[in-house]
Amino acid sequence: MERNILIIYYSYSGKTRRIAEMLHRQIGGRLSQIYPRQPYPADFERLLSQVREENSTGKLPSLLPVTESADQYDVVFAGSPNWCGTIAPPLAAWLKRNDLDGKILIPFFSHCGGEDKGMKQAVRNVCPTAEIRSSLYVLENGSGNLQDTIQAWLKQIFSEE
Repeated sequence: MERNILIIYYSYSGKTRRIAEMLHRQIGGRLSQIYPRQPYPADFERLLSQVREENSTGKLPSLLPVTESADQYDVVFAGSPNWCGTIAPPLAAWLKRNDLDGKILIPFFSHCGGEDKGMKQAVRNVCPTAEIRSSLYVLENGSGNLQDTIQAWLKQIFSEE
């Protein structure tokens, strides 16, 4: 079955970008990165403070214009770092601004050893009418076996049909 695929992601440190690029090499589609209008602080403590504030208030950041909307795609892979146990606010902002009703939404996440406190559920809360498939959760940037990990994950998520 021919699919229109979008791989949309937010990456702070480059780890999520590496996963998105490897995914793109394996499955094709359109690759697009999300950028907040105001970049996040480089200082880790200030970053955590801002993210915790955004998560607790639900205030999402403004984004730089993203040329890709979900409209023309059947399948949307959505990537984010694990920030304080949930998706990064820039990805939440993009998801909230796009109609994913009835689309296949496939989350992927990078983390640095942090706990998955409901990353997939956070995506489901923002996109309750999307068909959400099994997510990929990659420690750091996946090391040397990232290609194999993504290949096995793709096989699993498309066997869910």
